[in-house]
Amino acid sequence: MRFGRILEDLDALAGNIAFHHVDGNPLIVTAAVDRIRLRCRPIIGEDQLLSGKVTWVGSSSMEIRMKVQGLDDQEWLEAYFTFVALHPETKKPLKIAPILPETNEERAHFELGALKAKAKRQQRRNRLRMGEQLSEGSLETDKKAAELLAEAGPLLRMPSLADPSCILMEHTTMQNAMIAQPQVRNLHDRIFGGFLMRRAFELAYANAYVFGGDKPRFLEVDDISFDSPVDVGDLLVFDSRVLYTMPEGGNLGGFVEDHDGMPLVMIEVMTWVTEPETANARVSNHFYFTFALPNKTTCRRILPSNIDEARKMASRMLTDQERSNTSS
Repeated sequence: MRFGRILEDLDALAGNIAFHHVDGNPLIVTAAVDRIRLRCRPIIGEDQLLSGKVTWVGSSSMEIRMKVQGLDDQEWLEAYFTFVALHPETKKPLKIAPILPETNEERAHFELGALKAKAKRQQRRNRLRMGEQLSEGSLETDKKAAELLAEAGPLLRMPSLADPSCILMEHTTMQNAMIAQPQVRNLHDRIFGGFLMRRAFELAYANAYVFGGDKPRFLEVDDISFDSPVDVGDLLVFDSRVLYTMPEGGNLGGFVEDHDGMPLVMIEVMTWVTEPETANARVSNHFYFTFALPNKTTCRRILPSNIDEARKMASRMLTDQERSNTSS
């Protein structure tokens, strides 16, 4: 089954749900996609039902819970999409109609959405700014990054004597590029976010395949951010790399398909809108995918070659560990 296409279709349906919730013809923008987890393997060849509903509404943003289930009504995938309504001309946030949860399930989803929105606002406020004191989380990240960089020392300075089971992050990269075509534009003549998700997934899958030497099994995608819009005609460059691995396997939580004992590969994909005329590029999206290697007993460990890679790696490892503990 083409999971990249499932992600694309989920985004399209979520966008339609968001559009039907608002009045008039505002600009509906995909702001973020929360953790998408594969609970079990769907049956190939069986019809699948994609559905969703608005579960939380803020002032100008809304969260939509999407799910996919088979003919047996077993839900095997869930996703949370956040959309923002903007004025089509001024691009300023527009106030949207609230929702009134009625059942216990609706109230639970509404409260969860409110908590996640609050956590995201706090996360934005906690981002490091020049001249500000480091937070406890930043200090923990820097400590972990220093440990990873120290461990990479032999591989950087004496590669012939280094642990052969390790590899530098810079040696796991993969890239492709394309021109954004009008066939994948949305109602507002911007490139459809689901299309970017599919292209990122397909590159991440290929990267995990080449790295692991085994057809990878998709488990989850986490923290999709939409930082900058993509227009028709833009030159898109997709950069993929293995951010870190768990060679002996790991625990992603009870809501993710059984992956006990399988080596895990975490892939980061960044989408760049590239402007050769001005020699500039800006990041459009960040994607984080997790794959398992079902027919392998281990894989190579990833180590950073500089402090930026070390911090990126440490931050992701700590975030994933915290979320896995919460989901267990």
